[in-house]
Amino acid sequence: MDERYLNYNLVLKEEFSGRIQKISVNAGFTCPNRDGSKGVGGCTYCNNQTFSPEYCKPTSSVSKQVEEGIAFFKNKYRTQRYLAYFQSYTNTYGDTEYLKSLYAEALSHPKVIGLVIGTRPDCVSDELLDYFAELAKKYYIMIEYGIESTNDETLELINRGHDYACCEEVVVKTSERGIRAGAHLILGLPKESREIIISHADKISKLPLTALKLHQLQIIKGTKMAQQYVENPEWFQLFGVDEYIDVAVDFVERLNPRIAIERFVSQSPADLLIAPDWGLKNFEFTARIKKRLQERNTWQGRLFNGSI
Repeated sequence: MDERYLNYNLVLKEEFSGRIQKISVNAGFTCPNRDGSKGVGGCTYCNNQTFSPEYCKPTSSVSKQVEEGIAFFKNKYRTQRYLAYFQSYTNTYGDTEYLKSLYAEALSHPKVIGLVIGTRPDCVSDELLDYFAELAKKYYIMIEYGIESTNDETLELINRGHDYACCEEVVVKTSERGIRAGAHLILGLPKESREIIISHADKISKLPLTALKLHQLQIIKGTKMAQQYVENPEWFQLFGVDEYIDVAVDFVERLNPRIAIERFVSQSPADLLIAPDWGLKNFEFTARIKKRLQERNTWQGRLFNGSI
């Protein structure tokens, strides 16, 4: 058995008969969990500097960021095409007509074949979903929802400002309109036992998702969680590499085999990371996951029970 999990990058490459690269775009959005409409202070783990590439600056126009992103990657992969990835903060949070103008600007580049829109489950209107449904008839469109946990107590603890039922509802609405839906989960959030972490796979598996991103909990400087880590260390169970690999494999065994996995880990900048520091690149970690799946002679969905 060569592929023991459904690899999103391979799915995308097969769909388009070639390599597709995401280009991060920072359109200067904020978040309703920061500006007071949902809450203040943001999610306890969040420092947005951890996922913004150097070429991706909110002071540049969307067009310029797309051009610079393509220039950054084109020498390595000359024939590839691109998805504009609206990544930082909540990229559906704003005036609808203004949002549409930004998306249209990104799609105006001839090598951009679609959009990936990172957002919160509670920040996508029916009007915007209808607009994305029209775009999806011509372009590759994925709405990537930050779900983070399926446990309502955890969502409250990390100051998300929504519950899991909100996530279920919007993913279903998205899928019903023919739009791809992605999800993001953090494994190992405060006070979550191994059993709770694995149970996320059972709940997520019931949703009509195209893709899933997983990553380990990381404690980042300048966040509320960094303060909690000092004041309440008993809340945290930060995994070592081998521990996390086994947790991830247990998770994958329970995951619906129709949901493609885009990643297992995330890397924060070294100058912002407090813990855990594994010293591994993403591809190195993925190689270890594949090896562990093989050693355990298991695969995605082996213990999956049910269908959507």
